[in-house]
Amino acid sequence: MGKLYAHGHGIGGHAAHGPESNRQLDPDAPTSSRNLEQIEKFPADLESNASDSKKHGHVHAHELSVVESAAAQIVGIAILEFGVILHSILIGLTLAVDKDFKILFVVLVFHQTFEGLGVGSRLAYMDLPAKYSYVPIIGALLYGITTPLGIAVGLGVRTTYNPGSTTASIVSGILDAFSSGILIYTGLVELLAHEFLFNKEMINGSNAKLAYAIGCLILGCGIMALLGRWV
Repeated sequence: MGKLYAHGHGIGGHAAHGPESNRQLDPDAPTSSRNLEQIEKFPADLESNASDSKKHGHVHAHELSVVESAAAQIVGIAILEFGVILHSILIGLTLAVDKDFKILFVVLVFHQTFEGLGVGSRLAYMDLPAKYSYVPIIGALLYGITTPLGIAVGLGVRTTYNPGSTTASIVSGILDAFSSGILIYTGLVELLAHEFLFNKEMINGSNAKLAYAIGCLILGCGIMALLGRWV
């Protein structure tokens, strides 16, 4: 019976000795002492493994959130760029065929400057991983070439295009309405919401800073509305 009892302890000690245990036990120590050491060490091994798994899961979740954030920023700026590009092409086309070229040209210089500041600030503050670092550059280039592209198209069809015709008015009205809807959406959701609702500086800022920002917003809207009298 004594031999069977001792052998049973040996089996228990072997079962408790898992792959996580890397400490060498004293072979000359009594069997009960070795079992006690293994039992005391086993919860610590489990806690260490759980901690490593938790850290790995946290890193993986952080990587996914960064990718999702980058994708959301790219989609938002793409919608904004699409509306601005369509609007800029129509402006360039109008400039090329309009009789009041000088007045319209001066107005468009200011119009495109203010619009470019808005788009450029959004592109400059994009927080993207290194593999998406080209996105702001492409966005700036697309904005820079759209108005000249519209002017080139207008110059090409200047002799045949009649901006006062019924067909031209319908097409221009539909495209303007489409572009306006996109710009209103992106202005409210992608620009104002991000600058006022999700910006930590504005959330933690003083009332004076908030009032100053709202005043600048109203001033910008007023200037663009004034320029819209000619555009």
